[in-house]
Amino acid sequence: MAAASFSATSDDGAAVTETAPLRVFFIPLFATGHMIPMVDLACLFAGRPGVEPTLVLTPANADLIRSTLDRSAAAGRSVRLLLFPFPSVGLPDGVENIATTPASDTWRVHKAVELAQSVHDELIRLHRPDAVVADIPYWWTTSIAADLGIPRITFHAVGCFPQLVMNNLFRIRSELAINNGSSSPTPIVTVPGLPGRSISIPRAELPSFLKTPNHMTAAWDRMKQAQLKCHGVVVNTFSGLEGEYCEEYRRVDARRAWFVGPVALAANAGIERGAGETGEATGKECLRWLDEREEGSVVFVCFGSWCFFTDEQQRELAAGLEASGRPFLWAVRAAEENEWMEEGWEERVKERGLVARGWVPQVAILGHRAVGAFLTHCGWNSVLEAVTAGVPMLTWPLVFEQFINERLVVEVVGAGRRVWEGPRAEAEAEKTVVPREAIASAVTRFMEAGGGREEAAKKATELAAAARAAVEEGGSSQQDLENLIDELVAAGRRGTVESQLA
Repeated sequence: MAAASFSATSDDGAAVTETAPLRVFFIPLFATGHMIPMVDLACLFAGRPGVEPTLVLTPANADLIRSTLDRSAAAGRSVRLLLFPFPSVGLPDGVENIATTPASDTWRVHKAVELAQSVHDELIRLHRPDAVVADIPYWWTTSIAADLGIPRITFHAVGCFPQLVMNNLFRIRSELAINNGSSSPTPIVTVPGLPGRSISIPRAELPSFLKTPNHMTAAWDRMKQAQLKCHGVVVNTFSGLEGEYCEEYRRVDARRAWFVGPVALAANAGIERGAGETGEATGKECLRWLDEREEGSVVFVCFGSWCFFTDEQQRELAAGLEASGRPFLWAVRAAEENEWMEEGWEERVKERGLVARGWVPQVAILGHRAVGAFLTHCGWNSVLEAVTAGVPMLTWPLVFEQFINERLVVEVVGAGRRVWEGPRAEAEAEKTVVPREAIASAVTRFMEAGGGREEAAKKATELAAAARAAVEEGGSSQQDLENLIDELVAAGRRGTVESQLA
């Protein structure tokens, strides 16, 4: 793939051709689950000759991904950093990410997103990149890019299935609202307008913005209008996982769409993600511990960088894992204290259970031969990483679109089973504590012969093969990535010619 080029004239009148790099700005949300796949995408761009990707980040967020960028640069794929101050919203210094913000203060991060508009405008106009890849909440980048005559690509960190579900439900949100004039909204909602099988979701499990107006409700139409007006949309997914939903998404929700995932698989061949020396040490400990376990025997438990459990739920989960009798590796947030832990629990389970605090190398853990199941919150990155590794899932969604992702995993592709069939809710105030007996039963049953793991593992293995094929030479995701970059190069070349004629 060639870089953008333009002709000029030397002092002696001879024609010369100069080659300029395609300069692409990547602007991720202040959330680790969005930053990681966008960093992967930037690294993929950096692997193409004549492309110069730049990540636009605040300082503390940049620190979270520096080790990944260092490894990418060592592999010959350099990504630049352009830093700007995190907006002042009353958070302590260095707290610039939803993952490091207390649950009671996450609204401040959303406020910071809104306040970033003027900074983005200033930086894009000052540096005038050839293209901008911006996270979906940054709707204003579409008009900024249009003013400068450059493409804006909307980036989605979640798949087509959850996006279609939320889009279609947003259109009927008046039926879902508490103050809709009825004594109680419909408890079970059937999603309208989806291709394929019918999908129904309890109202309690739907994202809050669909039921009660909040910052997301107010911004939804602006985000979608900007998405439809911009050059196109790039999604971290692959057609082998959600093919009919990809086609429907391309038809109704974007002028153009490129499905380039799993970006972690494509971008990180030979490159292990890291989180500083402490994180790397924890990662090595986890992998050494797994080396001593039997193949397929370990349940890996991780609920991502954003989700919170109450102390009571933590205790029930710990007791359930102990009672299951199965080996487990449980990653807990570094910020979580040990008050939830029953006295003597860690000592009792130390022969078959490991609690890892802070960052863990999830991709490497899921790819380890000892891991036989993944107890997950169904964040989109985790779903992709599990299917890429061919690991079946025990699903326990907690917030936002995770209950929707679970439908794809369990009902559509059949790569997992639910932990709990009792009442569940997305809103914190409505959540039910899942009891230890249910957790122990779900883990034990799933890991036993005939408990559903064999069927889920077979499907996960098929999806893993499809994921590898998608990112290999000639695969659907690899071709979409090439097509996207080629379009941006062509747009940059046209822009150069137009600027010379102006």
